[in-house]
Amino acid sequence: MIRICSTEDVPKGTVISADIDGTQIALVHAEDGAFYAIYDECSHAAVPLSEGEVEGCTLECWLHGSRFDLRTGEPTGLPATEPVPVYSVEVRDGDIYLPVGADGRPMPSNGVTR
Repeated sequence: MIRICSTEDVPKGTVISADIDGTQIALVHAEDGAFYAIYDECSHAAVPLSEGEVEGCTLECWLHGSRFDLRTGEPTGLPATEPVPVYSVEVRDGDIYLPVGADGRPMPSNGVTR
């Protein structure tokens, strides 16, 4: 496990970007109160999802409006048609952690790799 940040660093409805051993992650505090981690690049156009808008349990890409389900990584709005990796998040004592492999990189929980 690797510590990403404090829960206080990500107010509800916001996103921050984090670099985990070369993998860019968008860490989201969704409107349902949960924290989600998703690969920080739209599968349609290589732009950061962390600059998009949170709506419910989705993250919308700011460039073309593709939406991704934060729980599954699946696109829920065109033009994206390919899923993006999502990562399990653990909150402990006010800090947010992500599991990492032996190589120090985050392990996708949905089997999608980039």
